[in-house]
Amino acid sequence: MNDKGIVLPLLATTWEHSNDEKTYTFTIRRNVLLNNGKVFNAHNVSFSFRDVEMKVVDDYTIRFILQKPLAIFPLYLTKPVIVYPYVGVAGLYSVEKVKIKNNLIQEVVLSPNRKDVEPITYTFFPTEGEMITAYKRAKINEMSITNRTLANAFKSWSNSTVTKNVNYDKLLTLFYNTNNPIIKEKDFRNAVESSIIYENFQDVGELVSSPIPPISWAYNSSLKKRETDVEFAKKTFKRMVTATDSAKFTFLTYYEYLDMADTISSNLRDAGLPIDVTFASYSTQPEFDFMLAYLNIPQDPDQYYYWHSTQSLAKLIGYKNLKVDKLLETGRSTYKIADRKVSYVDMQKTLSDDPPALFLFYPYSYTVKRK
Repeated sequence: MNDKGIVLPLLATTWEHSNDEKTYTFTIRRNVLLNNGKVFNAHNVSFSFRDVEMKVVDDYTIRFILQKPLAIFPLYLTKPVIVYPYVGVAGLYSVEKVKIKNNLIQEVVLSPNRKDVEPITYTFFPTEGEMITAYKRAKINEMSITNRTLANAFKSWSNSTVTKNVNYDKLLTLFYNTNNPIIKEKDFRNAVESSIIYENFQDVGELVSSPIPPISWAYNSSLKKRETDVEFAKKTFKRMVTATDSAKFTFLTYYEYLDMADTISSNLRDAGLPIDVTFASYSTQPEFDFMLAYLNIPQDPDQYYYWHSTQSLAKLIGYKNLKVDKLLETGRSTYKIADRKVSYVDMQKTLSDDPPALFLFYPYSYTVKRK
């Protein structure tokens, strides 16, 4: 998929769909080699989708049968094709060695398939601190870190460069549990939005108002910029929250987001909203009123599985907006970019008016590289 959201042929040369858009047939490119020297064919493709049946018709034809029409189905076939254990389609590199310890990958060595290309070794560390130590000892030549202060320390190194990047793959998000009748009120969510001092996050990420990143062709650039208004928040909370309600506001997060959770919960407390911060594990999901976590952002603007009322996340937070449902359905029911953009621009405006969450920022990362 290119930066304009258009799917281009690669391992599939052509494809077609039935009139009801429930059956998609793909023709596989011939004379393509895998890194192990074998010829690539349709039997090497393995996708697993719920409610989708995949049939290998012959060596160069694959058919997908859907239970429901989905015009944008080819978007979900843009993932890399890997043959067990670590064999890909022949390119500049082959996987030479994979070092595993305690079921965790420690190292991946890529061997070049051309003489003018240098080999690459990827090393994985349990902590950012261990990675930085390895860089200082010249055991690695490049690393990506999220801590600005740690990254800036390398700017004084004459043999290193530091490049700042925005990670548009994930979005720090404060989810509202609208199963709570008070949080369901839009005035209450507006007060939460007004409580946050957004300047606190300017150094750690790019502030946004939408779950669709600004680099996307579907981004709505006319969304209003969020503003802090603590006095409005105080008045709203005082009017809406009684003494018996205050014990219900549980702020759930994970230990790795503790700094951000402390900042946000302090803003809410300063505005008069009693908050109790608790921590979740990845194996359990306790009850919450607010939940702070990163939202994984797909390259395509289709976020049906997040905000449509039939999906698990929307059910978890009790979010149901019929207009959002309709716009999400329309956005994935046509393949024309112009028509899809209309739906997603309107969807972002609707999410802004009736927010399921407070979208905060896309985090910065820093690439430190030895010259």
